[in-house]
Amino acid sequence: MHPATHPTVDAPDRRTHRTSLFRRRLLRGLLAAVVALPLVGAAAACGDDAASDGTTKISIFWWGGEARAQLTEQALDLYTQKNPDVIFEKTWQANQGYFDKLATLTAGGNPPDIFQIDDNFLAEYAARNTTLDLKPHQDSGDLDTTKFPPSLLQYGVVDGKLAGLAAGENTQGLVYNKTLLTKNGLPEPTTGMSWEAHIAWAEEVAKKTKVPGTQDPSADYKAFWVWLRQQGKDLYAGNDLGFTAEDVTKWFELWKGARDRGATPTPDVIHEGNATDITKQLVVTGKSATSWVWVNQMPELKKNTADELGVIAYPGDPSGQWARASMYWSVFQGSKNAEIAVDVINFLANDQDAVKLLGTDRGLPSNLDLRRVVSDDTTDEAMKQSIAVETELAASFGESPQVPIKGHSKVRAELTKAAENAQYGRATPAEAAAQFVEACKAAIAS
Repeated sequence: MHPATHPTVDAPDRRTHRTSLFRRRLLRGLLAAVVALPLVGAAAACGDDAASDGTTKISIFWWGGEARAQLTEQALDLYTQKNPDVIFEKTWQANQGYFDKLATLTAGGNPPDIFQIDDNFLAEYAARNTTLDLKPHQDSGDLDTTKFPPSLLQYGVVDGKLAGLAAGENTQGLVYNKTLLTKNGLPEPTTGMSWEAHIAWAEEVAKKTKVPGTQDPSADYKAFWVWLRQQGKDLYAGNDLGFTAEDVTKWFELWKGARDRGATPTPDVIHEGNATDITKQLVVTGKSATSWVWVNQMPELKKNTADELGVIAYPGDPSGQWARASMYWSVFQGSKNAEIAVDVINFLANDQDAVKLLGTDRGLPSNLDLRRVVSDDTTDEAMKQSIAVETELAASFGESPQVPIKGHSKVRAELTKAAENAQYGRATPAEAAAQFVEACKAAIAS
């Protein structure tokens, strides 16, 4: 029988779903065979992905490193083991250049059936009708989201359509060097600490340990976004910015004050923290007592330091944070095998064996029941810590913001540029803020 097991659906419903999808595919296959008899040459010419042996090939494209590739390939092989009539054309590459390649594939008429995407581009692809609306499949039960946190599911909705299924959940995390603090008799930071209290704490850490207490996150869109939500604002409001130059000025001034007090590293080291990958974040290179990251990056950080690390929410009211989709699986709107593609992403999210294989590589499992299974089974203490912290924070998460609009990646880059102008003293906080807002307006209008 075709479809994958869905452990979160009770047995009768699962049997009904499997029988229904099996019948639809069987009928489609028989019809295709009848139609194809007089048109064998034509079918081959248009590149039909239904093979003569009855198998269906699903193309899938994602970004990531070799470890993610191996895990994903194993999960897809598992799908084929359970559904021998489906095989995969698997393509992956590093993050750099991925979206250029995806744009080329979709514009050139050769898009993958399933592709990985993130919140930088989801709204843009949805607006171009590249992504299949998954809501009808959710409503029919073919896509089981009953165990997803509601705010995580909502963060994939664009203009009322479910444009992507969260491949994992993530939220912002302030990671700190627990060993450094314990050795020097200093208190650990706590969730709910105000931004001013965090900076004062970081100043004390710097005085006692000679290590700057906190990386300056003024260039970090994650931190700016959380801070804005705590002020009753947001990064975006409809198709416009959700903040003003005055808001940005306050944000830049907050961190100028922290730099002036010695709570942060020098601009050159701050730049290093802005520019480096997760393996070289300042908290693991010993150049700062804290780094501003995503919670699921804890295991990767831990691999790069012998020190014990802790992780909490960003400063301020933790309801400023939300259940963010670390990335999504989307199905191409024009896929000839959309039903099977939907079943594949359903499998990756809801099959216990697949979810255990994938672990937290793409964030915490979206299915809350299976998240607990992964936590119970893992021997990776940093992974356990990530899951525990995000589970704790989930009780205080606010509503998800809208998915970022077109131009978001440019907005992120412009924030780094403006913040560094302020950090290096090339512009005052107000001047840098004005430059940033002007650049953002151009980015979202283009």
